[in-house]
Formats: sequence, C-alpha cells, structure tokens
Amino acid sequence: MTRRALLSVSDKTGLVEFANQLANLDFELVSTGGTKRALEDAGLSVTGVDEVTGFPEMLDGRVKTLHPKIHAGILARRDDPNHMDALKQAGITPIDLVVVNLYPFKETIERTDTTEGQAIEQIDIGGPSMLRAAAKNFTGVLTVVDPKDYSSVADAIKNNDDDYDFRKHLAAKVFRHTAAYDSLIANYLTEEEFPEKLTVTFEKQQGLRYGENSHQKAAFYKNALPSKLSIIANQLHGKELSYNNIKDANAALNMVSEFDDPTVIAMKHMNPCGVGVARSLSEAWDEAYASDPISIFGGIIAVNREVDLETATKMHELFLEIVIAPSFTDEAYDMLAKKKNIRLLQVDLTNRDKADKFELVTVSGGMLMQEVDHTVDQIEEFKVVTDAKPTAKQLKALQFGQHVVKHVKSNAVVVTTDTKTLGVGMGQPNRIDSTKIAIEKAMPKDGYENAILASDAFFPMNDCVEYAAQHGIKAVVQPGGSIKDQDSIDMANKYGIAMVVTGRRHFRH
Repeated sequence: MTRRALLSVSDKTGLVEFANQLANLDFELVSTGGTKRALEDAGLSVTGVDEVTGFPEMLDGRVKTLHPKIHAGILARRDDPNHMDALKQAGITPIDLVVVNLYPFKETIERTDTTEGQAIEQIDIGGPSMLRAAAKNFTGVLTVVDPKDYSSVADAIKNNDDDYDFRKHLAAKVFRHTAAYDSLIANYLTEEEFPEKLTVTFEKQQGLRYGENSHQKAAFYKNALPSKLSIIANQLHGKELSYNNIKDANAALNMVSEFDDPTVIAMKHMNPCGVGVARSLSEAWDEAYASDPISIFGGIIAVNREVDLETATKMHELFLEIVIAPSFTDEAYDMLAKKKNIRLLQVDLTNRDKADKFELVTVSGGMLMQEVDHTVDQIEEFKVVTDAKPTAKQLKALQFGQHVVKHVKSNAVVVTTDTKTLGVGMGQPNRIDSTKIAIEKAMPKDGYENAILASDAFFPMNDCVEYAAQHGIKAVVQPGGSIKDQDSIDMANKYGIAMVVTGRRHFRH
C-alpha cells in the first residue's frame, strides 16, 4: 500500500538518500519549495504541496502548508473511524511520515550583521505546526526532525520495527526541538532582564564518565547560542574532561580573564590556590607556584598569555590536570604534550568583554538567576577610614587582594602582596576562621612584611583585624557596612595599620 511522506527541510543533509529509500518503500513524496527542487533534481518523482491543497503558496512563501488538507491528513487518528471517514468525505489522503527541520533562526542570529527584520523572517511557522501535529499523533504518524535519524527510521520502516516506543521517542525529540527553537526566539525578542517566564535551552556537548563522584551520572550541556568566553574550547591535547575538571576550569577561566598583566591562576576545587602577576608569564608562574607549592599539584592552570617554552618547562615538572591559554608555542606544546593525560585547552581571551552577563544556578524545585559579578574594584574607589594611610605599594596590593578574593568561596579572606597570593582562607562558617587559615598559610612565605589582607565581606567584629595586626598585616581592605564597623576601625588604629573600605561586597557561595 502506498503511503504518503511530507518532506520540507532547511538542512538538506542526507535528504536525497533518505527520500530514495522512502520511494523504494512505496512512499509518495510530497514537498514544496527548495526541498521539492532538490528531490526533483535528483530524479525523484515529487507531488507539490499546492497540488495536494489546490492552493498556491502565498505571501512570499509564508503560507504553504497551513491548510486542512495537510493538517487533517497529519492529525486524523487512524484508530478513530469518524476521523478516517471525515478524511474520506473531504477527499484528504492521510500523511504517514513528516520529515521537517526548521528555518535556520539560530544560525541567522549568530551572524553579527543580521538585522531584526532578517531574524524575524527566519521564524518558522508552518514547520513547527506540522511537527507538533505529527508528534501529537505519533501512534499514526512517524516524525523526523533530525537528519541523524534518517537511517534508523528507514531501517525501522523496512523491518516493521516502527513500534510505539520508537514513535514516541521520535515524538519526544520533536517537542524538545520545537521548545528549544521557541526558546531561542523568545530570548532574542525579550528585552527584560528578568522576564516573568524564563526559557533557556542547552545542547548536549558530551556524556561524562561520571559526575562529582563515580556513582553519579552526568552529562555536559552547552548554551544553544555559544558564549563568547567559554570553557567549551579547542582542546588540543589530553583525555576527555571530567565533571569536576569542567567546573574548575570554568572558574579558572573566568578569573584569569579579568587580569591585564601576565597572570597565572592555579585553581583547586573552584578556589584559587595560587595567583601570580608579573612582567612575563614565566615570572608569573613562579609567583603563583610560590603561593602554594603543595596545593598547585594536580591543579587547573589558566594563563592570559601565550605559553612559551620557559613556562612550559616549569609546568612540565608538576602533575597538572589542565592548562588553559590563548595559545601555545610549538615548543611549549611539544613539551607539555609529553604527558599524555594533561589537557591543553586553547581559549580566545579577546572576548572577555563579551562574557555571559547572567548566570544560572539550580536549586531543588527551581533555579536562581543573577547578574555575574564582573566588577573589578578600583583604587580610586577606595575610602581610607584609619589614621594610618596605605602606601602606593600597599594600595596596589590591596587592589590585587580585592581582585582575588571575589573569586574565593565565602567566607573568603586572602593574604597577598601586590604580585601574588600568600594565603587563602575560604568556605568557613565564620570570618575569623577564614582569617586564621589565610594567615597561617601565609606566615612562612617570603615577603611577608609586604602582606595585606582582603575580605570579601565586612568584619562583623573586630577580632579579624586584631588577629591580622598581631600577625604582621600592615593594611586591610574590606567592603564595610557592619553596624560594628567602628570597632574594626578602632582596632586598626590601635595597631597602626591602614584600612580601606570599598562599599562593595563580593560573596561567592
């Protein structure tokens, strides 16, 4: 028995081969526009949609398939005698297979020169309507939206394996596809930062061996519209990234992208364990390594300059999970690639000013959305609140410390010089414990007499300032804003240390 297949695709990958298979399986091919021409050019016999509807396409192709003889042929329930009788009375032939993919809206809006009018013309109306109709009636109609499914669909039809589960699988894929398509359109047209309904869509990048732990399943999804600054990068070498690798690498990339001078970030469990800034990348590596030579082992490294042989040679001496850089010299790549398991990622940092503006975090039963904290506190914004005034070198160190601390998990306290971290205290339920951890890690470091302390939030009591002063800290930066700010200021004055406030908190939970 001859069955009818309707084909209307924008992406013509594999189309002719699939249509030939359908024709060999006794399908009548129905099509329109460019799809019809492509099939006819391949020598296939095709019935035009206008021949089916008895109505020519109009409005520059905006109306082609929106007709009862198309949609009734798709939507009629094959197990309902009244539906089938209605088709017969109206002279409508059932459509048994719908092969549709949509206008390239995503590809259109990805182009920088696309106008709003051009984008709107790529909003498909007839395609989603046919797909949704066919997917709704999946028990009677096969629906194909992805060219990757052509082979399996042809095999299923040929072998009579197109059973309920197979059809339902294809129908679900259709609704995921149209939902994602509509989400892109909604987000393109939406101007509100926090609309009443939030629609987001992601595409599967890869399956992962496991999640945070080996007993947890996981997969990696990317934004449907690629982010300009993203850890979804060009992996030059090494084994596949893991769940934890991706999270750590993302944190390292976001941090290093904010620095201008040659910078090396060593990240461990989404917290920086070493940050170094210098005149050259090799010197910056030395500073970052000296920050914490123990924790850097097995860490994620992000740099904002091309990796040269000198720096790569130093990196090669350690076990490192990942090195992220704008580029690698051939000699540096050859040196690092001697280790088969290290991952080398190339990321274009010139797009750092185009980083994602908002971030999403899932919670049980919902999602949080907030503006990303891209703010970098400037020395000109600092307000000195103590009798002692910071020196120019201390001000530079205070800005560096403030830049680092906003990337550390709260409660966050860091001890730094103007070029490197000395101690990092993070994730404690109270600020004094984070202060003690940061200072304890910093104490044996050279250059300690130049150390400053930076806090991501205000001091609720004066104990942190007193502890810092008693252990040699000469300057402190903090947001201020506590009802007991004056107590901390008085404590700083007691010990003769300088304190500046920024008026801006940088919690990172």
